[in-house]
Amino acid sequence: MAENPQLETLLNRGVFEIVVERELRERLKEGQPLRLKMGFDPSRPDLHLGYAVALRKLRQFQDLGHQVILIVGDWTARIGDPTGRSETRTMLTEAEVNANAQTYLQQFFKIVDKDRTEVVWQSTWFGNFGLTDVLNLTSRFTVAQFLAREDFAKRFADQRPIAITEFMYPLLQAYDSVAIQSDVEFGGSDQKFNCLVGRDMQEMMGQRRQQVFLLPLLLGTDGRKMSQSYGNYIAFEAPPNEMYGKIMSTPDEVMLDYFTLLTDVPDAELLEFRWAMEAGGVNPMDFKHRLAREIVTQFHDAGAASEAEGEFRRVVQGGGVPEDIESVSMAAVTLADGLVTIPQLVDALVTWGLAASKNEARRLVTQNAVEVDGERVGDAPVAIRNGSIVRVGKRRYARVTG
Repeated sequence: MAENPQLETLLNRGVFEIVVERELRERLKEGQPLRLKMGFDPSRPDLHLGYAVALRKLRQFQDLGHQVILIVGDWTARIGDPTGRSETRTMLTEAEVNANAQTYLQQFFKIVDKDRTEVVWQSTWFGNFGLTDVLNLTSRFTVAQFLAREDFAKRFADQRPIAITEFMYPLLQAYDSVAIQSDVEFGGSDQKFNCLVGRDMQEMMGQRRQQVFLLPLLLGTDGRKMSQSYGNYIAFEAPPNEMYGKIMSTPDEVMLDYFTLLTDVPDAELLEFRWAMEAGGVNPMDFKHRLAREIVTQFHDAGAASEAEGEFRRVVQGGGVPEDIESVSMAAVTLADGLVTIPQLVDALVTWGLAASKNEARRLVTQNAVEVDGERVGDAPVAIRNGSIVRVGKRRYARVTG
């Protein structure tokens, strides 16, 4: 029997890898509060559930008495990727970085305990860095070491360019660990190389090496890695109905991962879920409703979760219309004998905000994803009148007025 069931759950549930687990266990036995490092570049203003995986682990460590050191990567975020190759490293102004950072922090503290978190800004140490300091960092590692990183190795083998700046990011992230004297660094499984560089740099500079706590990457609503750039993410700040609906739209095969990584449902109960699904004696949608309630309750409250479930069952599963939908203007279309042509409808969908572009609107019409008053739009002109309900996809509605 484990000496501390809470600790065993912490070190085993939803964990990709711990480097080095034996050393981390020894540090925990010492009984001293550990400094837990988590860094983020405020390149965008919102967080999604993928971030919640690591933040929930941080909160669990906090509940055991450990200290979170949250690093705001304001310095590296302003550098961006000068080559323009990276969508996630666009060059930002100081004002943009600061604005994003403030929204990030508000969202972080939905999960992490603010009173047990120290927030530090990367520019505190990098703001005074000179060329000598930069060269000192680069002298500690070789190009061969960095080409061992999987994505660098693949690009090098394919003779695709690698900017010198890209080699700098692991060094800068590593120095963050030195600057705050990190005991444990948390990150996604794709951050292993960078975290290990930090571990090596600490030893070079006479510090005790940090442990590395890696979490699985959460998949998005389309089965790919959850990412803002893919548009498949579920934001912390999403309204309850939207959050509930997006969780219900995730593939069945990722559902148990969501339960494991994003909820406190006991392992024994999750095992029963798995057995029931494998036996085929239960509808996966029943479990998915449970999952959606759990997550919406975390980010909103139980009342909001209950209302969102009712709305989903009535509108999406029951074919009803939401009670509160936006009104759009009839002026966006020109009627001929009470009918609207498909090109006119495509333009109107963009004007009404039901499609991001004409190309998307045409694709939605072609895929039979657009309805007017319950009738799917085809190739022929469609009747639209005052009070008509336009539905795009499963959850976008508008009432035409005027």
